[in-house]
Amino acid sequence: MYKLCIVDDEEKIRALIKKYALFEGYEVKEAENGMQAIEMCQREDFDLVVMDIMMPELDGFSACKKIREFSEVPVIMLSARGEEYDKIHGFEIGVDDYIVKPFSPKELMMRVQAVLKRSKASQEIAQKDIMQSEGLKIDFTGRLVYIDEEKIDMSPKEYELLFYMAKNKGVALRREQL
Repeated sequence: MYKLCIVDDEEKIRALIKKYALFEGYEVKEAENGMQAIEMCQREDFDLVVMDIMMPELDGFSACKKIREFSEVPVIMLSARGEEYDKIHGFEIGVDDYIVKPFSPKELMMRVQAVLKRSKASQEIAQKDIMQSEGLKIDFTGRLVYIDEEKIDMSPKEYELLFYMAKNKGVALRREQL
């Protein structure tokens, strides 16, 4: 079950989104402003945040920037501001989608589903790109090697050689291949 954080200063908007999200089988937590959202995201792991931009205390853009300092949780912005500048600014600070109010709750749920699907797929790809064996851990994407949790510095050629041999585990390699 996915856990969503709904952030909006309007209780009716939160209630509407929550109603549709619960119907879709999501677990839902609510926040009234950006500060509460940041605190909740620090305490709990969410699969997605749906956040309004114009809120008291801390606006959605600022809250998203702060959340990005410690989390990569997907964020869908809601806003009455539909200007191109606002959308571009949102994407520049790291939002995953941007919906202009008034919005269709059904469309929002479809966008939530799409963002969650993309997020899950990228997490699975990142996990597949890590190999662990006893005390050795190789992160192919990050080009990192750890032995007993200690990072090992290697030359680029050493990385390439180790990665090639690790990806061909159990295969007899000829000198020319190496």
